[in-house]
Amino acid sequence: MKAKGFTLVELIFVLLIAALIMALVGTSISRSIGGAEMRNAARKLAASLRYTRTHAILVKSEQVFLVDTENRSYTAPERDPVVLPEGMNVQLTTARSELTSENVGGIRFYPDGGSTGGHVLLEANERIYRVNVAWLTGEASIQREEE
Repeated sequence: MKAKGFTLVELIFVLLIAALIMALVGTSISRSIGGAEMRNAARKLAASLRYTRTHAILVKSEQVFLVDTENRSYTAPERDPVVLPEGMNVQLTTARSELTSENVGGIRFYPDGGSTGGHVLLEANERIYRVNVAWLTGEASIQREEE
């Protein structure tokens, strides 16, 4: 009578296939976490811009939202600076008068709700989110850029 069971070669082959599948699943999960982290960073940035606009309206004075591209951070009035995750780049487009240095600039909000306008780009892992600020209304909106 012949013994029933699997040979060592068959077991190694099955384990190799399982390891390959786990590696593929792990890669796709890590990419989706990166995407979630990007969306979350864009949402927090937009919320800070909205806070700055609301603060300008409530205190009835101009308020500036600052972006530091070198340190990958931004600061809303009366708030601590927020540093973006490692590997995420930030780029600011704003009025020339709002640039305080080569790496630091701001978006100014007025007591009537308007602003100097502009946008902030967040980029990582070939994903780009653009947070727009309308100059007339000062409203912040998020847009995912397609490559």
